[in-house]
Amino acid sequence: MAKNKNKNRKNKIEAKIAAVLGTPKKNTSPLILIVCGVAVGAVIALYWMLPIGQTSSPVASQPGVVETTSQVSFPVSLFDDGQARHFEYHNGDKTVRYFVLKSSDGVIRAAFDACDVCWPAGKGYYQEGDHMVCRNCGRRFASVLVNEVKGGCNPAPLQRSINGDKLIIQVNHILDGFRYFNFKGKA
Repeated sequence: MAKNKNKNRKNKIEAKIAAVLGTPKKNTSPLILIVCGVAVGAVIALYWMLPIGQTSSPVASQPGVVETTSQVSFPVSLFDDGQARHFEYHNGDKTVRYFVLKSSDGVIRAAFDACDVCWPAGKGYYQEGDHMVCRNCGRRFASVLVNEVKGGCNPAPLQRSINGDKLIIQVNHILDGFRYFNFKGKA
């Protein structure tokens, strides 16, 4: 008799659940769970892999770029199209990401792919038209302000110079930006 009472009680609970959900209780197929898991994984992977702007690439992969122990030089013509180019500089266990672009006023500008606020997220910036956009907070920065405005969420300026038809960035200036990419020692 107690078994029937428990069974009736269980059936009533299942009936209430079915009424609320609109469907009777069914066993979920493991195949459906696997398909849903793969779909969610694919969406997450696509989000991180989509080429928003240009992704970081080694300096050596760009034509005409010369890297020495003291400086990296780029042909000025590399930036004529106004598109931001992202680079990585590797020095032992240190990697520093930065970008270079020719702004709408014709000035070639360089900045670390990080800022004073969002750097711990490690996401950097992508280009959208004449703006650099923070991948972490979504703030937009006009290209003409890169290297001009610093602090806050603005791209952290990177010193550079023009010598003839070459853009020159000193390695020690690049390495000064390591603090933005030292994720082990977050400040």
